[in-house]
Amino acid sequence: MPPAPREQEPLTPDRILAAAEDVLRRYGPAKATVVDVARALGVSHGSVYRHFPSKAALREAVTQRWLNRATATLDSIANEGGPARTRLERWLETLFEAKRHKAGDDPELFATYMVLTGENSNVVDQHVDDLVGQLSKILQAGHDQGEFAPPETDYSITARAVFHATDRFHNPSYAAEWARPGIDADFAAVRDLVVRGLAP
Repeated sequence: MPPAPREQEPLTPDRILAAAEDVLRRYGPAKATVVDVARALGVSHGSVYRHFPSKAALREAVTQRWLNRATATLDSIANEGGPARTRLERWLETLFEAKRHKAGDDPELFATYMVLTGENSNVVDQHVDDLVGQLSKILQAGHDQGEFAPPETDYSITARAVFHATDRFHNPSYAAEWARPGIDADFAAVRDLVVRGLAP
């Protein structure tokens, strides 16, 4: 008696996004299509469109997924207890390491995401707002604990300034510099300068 056919794994947004990443890595953003993603999953392209109504929506979701990978770790640092200065230093270090690993471990996919983030500016803007919100929590905790001076206006403006002051170490435009000798010393100098500048 022939074996019973295996039950096919349900098609979920996560499965589609994982396949889309593989397709983008293989073909790049210019050549990758929804049909390629469907073929990789063994389904019709109509099945993919039931979860993502257009190629643009799929690419936006892939971009969102990529940007959010480090957010959970950073959010846990922002919400943990302990000295705010230590949390701020760890948060900045973790952000830099996450971006550096993305660029170094999978350069083809990183180049693809550079294109996708350029297309999906709203997704990127929301990602930056989320990160600035995390920084704001740390800064407010630091003020409450007497470690940081109160902001002149509000925490979000100071947090955004900290984010932009460290831009060289998380903005993908600078990715080519992240493997250069001396980059860790440069990062430490900027991090320490920023932290000292927040002291009361």
